[in-house]
Formats: sequence, C-alpha cells, structure tokens
Amino acid sequence: MLESLQLSPWLATAVAALFATTLAAIAHRMVAIVLRRATTPLPVVQTVVLACIPVMRILLPLIALQLVWQAASDDLPYIGGIRHLNGLAVIGGACWLLIAAIGGLANGVIAQHPADVEDNLTARRIATQARVLSRTAMTGVVMAGLALMLMTFPGARQVGASLLASAGVVGIVAGIAARPVFSNMIAGLQIALAQPIRIDDVLIVEGEWGRVEEITSTYVVLRIWDERRLIIPLQWFIENPFQNWTRTSSEILGTVFLFADYRLPLDPLRAELQRVLETAPEWDRRVNVLQLTDVTERTIQIRVLVSARSSGLAFDLRCRVREALVTFIQREYPDCLPQVRVPAQWAEAPTRPLAQEPPLKA
Repeated sequence: MLESLQLSPWLATAVAALFATTLAAIAHRMVAIVLRRATTPLPVVQTVVLACIPVMRILLPLIALQLVWQAASDDLPYIGGIRHLNGLAVIGGACWLLIAAIGGLANGVIAQHPADVEDNLTARRIATQARVLSRTAMTGVVMAGLALMLMTFPGARQVGASLLASAGVVGIVAGIAARPVFSNMIAGLQIALAQPIRIDDVLIVEGEWGRVEEITSTYVVLRIWDERRLIIPLQWFIENPFQNWTRTSSEILGTVFLFADYRLPLDPLRAELQRVLETAPEWDRRVNVLQLTDVTERTIQIRVLVSARSSGLAFDLRCRVREALVTFIQREYPDCLPQVRVPAQWAEAPTRPLAQEPPLKA
C-alpha cells in the first residue's frame, strides 16, 4: 500500500477528495432534513431554506474539495491550477447561494401577502418592493462575484477592484449619466421605494390601457387589454407623466353618454337606471347619477355616472347601462331618439316645377 502511494502521489489526495465529497453529501442530506422540519413554523425562513438546499448540494462538496486541495502538497503536478479552478467554482457557488437566498426571501414575503383578494393594495405594494429590491440585490451579487473572480487572476486584480468599486453606491451614482443600465437601476430603486406603480396596477401609457404584469430591474411589462405586451424602460416612468387608476384604491367611476331629443323626460330614465343598477352585480352602490350635461341645436346630452370596485367591472357596468337605457328609449320613447327637425311650412309647401328654358332658335 505504501509503495503504491509513493508511486502515485495523487492517489492519497484523490482518496481524500472522494471521502470529503461523500461526507459533504451526507452532511447536506442530514442538515436539509433538520432544517426543513425546524423551519416549518416559519414560512418565510422555510422558503429561503428550500431555495438554498439545491445550491448547497453542489456548494458543500466544492468547499470540501477546496479544503483537500489546500491541504495537499504543493509538489503535486497541476495542484495550483486545480486550486484556482475549484476556488472559482466556490465563488460562483457562493454567489448562486446568495441569489437563491434573496429570491427565496422575496418569494416568502410575497407568499405571506396573497394578491387574490378584493382589497390587494398592500399585497401589490409589498410584491413590487420585494421584486424590484431582490433583483437589484441579485445584480449587485453578480457584479461582486465577477469582481472577486477577476481578482484571483494576478494580471486582472486592478480590473476586478474597479468592478467591485463600481458595484457600490458611489459607483452607481457616478454612472447614471454615462450608463442607461445604471439609470434604470436607480429608477427601479425609486419605483420600489416611492411606488408610483405596483404589480397589477392599471395604467394608461401612451394612450394604452393595461395592467402592470412584471417589473424587472430595467423595464416594465404592461399587459394591454387585448393581450398585447407593452415594454417600457423604468426611466420612462420617472421622466414622463402617466395615469395610474389604482394608485390608492381600485374603486373607479364610469361614465355613459346618451344623446336624445328635447322631448325625452328624464325622471323615467332615472327610474330605469336605478332598476338596472339594482340588478347589476358590477355596481358597488356608491354612485348613481343621471344628469343633463349639455344641449345642442338638435339634441340633449345625458351623462350617467356609476361606480364599480375596479376598472374592469366599471367597463362591464358601463356597457350594461348603455344597452339598457338605449333599449328603454327605443321601447318607451321611440319618438325621442335624435331627430332632424324641418319647419312645417317647408314640409307642407308644394314642390314647384322647374322653369323650362325656351328652345334655342336656329
């Protein structure tokens, strides 16, 4: 046995590496079982643990191998390159672990505040902050990991140090004017903290109605009502005005305009509106107004104002009210639909024949 070890200097190191990785795998399995059970009463912590367990399955053996390579003799062939390569893998695994922990923490916090409830304003606010801040933190971890990897190369330590410095607050602030990516990152932090928009907010952007489907570290995805997607840079929301229909509440007012003849009585129309709203599930019983808002030389303009719990319900309620009132006018007051009046003397005047021109003489 001793002679074989002397003949193959790598044999003892390989046996130690195999033993270390096996021990790390066993330790990972045991610790994972214990942590799963111990964190059951803590849903957020358990989400973080569950996100980190697959990463640790790879990271623990890498750490064990690095300890073996460091304990090995410096006279082993290629030991320096193996140490360096394994060290890079450990740095990458550590960054992966931090990213998984950040993502697990964000998912755990969001899961504690479900958005599938009627009043989900707080849930959407927390989801927006968690998503934006977690992605910003992940970007910082990636930059720091790349910098540390570069610093392991003697010729690239200066580059790695510069990249690591740029990951700090001073470097990001200094790069706003020069790099649109950093500008969007700063805009993302502003949106996460000030929250002019949130996940599932209803926005009007460039004349398009849609809901905020996703907020990344650089852009916002707006789901238009016809299933199109509008991609908008984060910086746009800081520099341009836009409409947010759910900034403080999802409740909204809807309007319906009707045009009718001057002879239409309004009281029966108000009674019909009340009857329609009483049977409409979209109405939240806050606002019910019918007013004569304008007149022209031919028609009167009637505005109906109703309320609903959300913009989607308001649209459906407006369509329901418009159809019901138009049907009511057609059925009960068909002569009060918009008309073009002609004076009676014009209608009764006989039609005069056109004078015939005398024939041309030869």
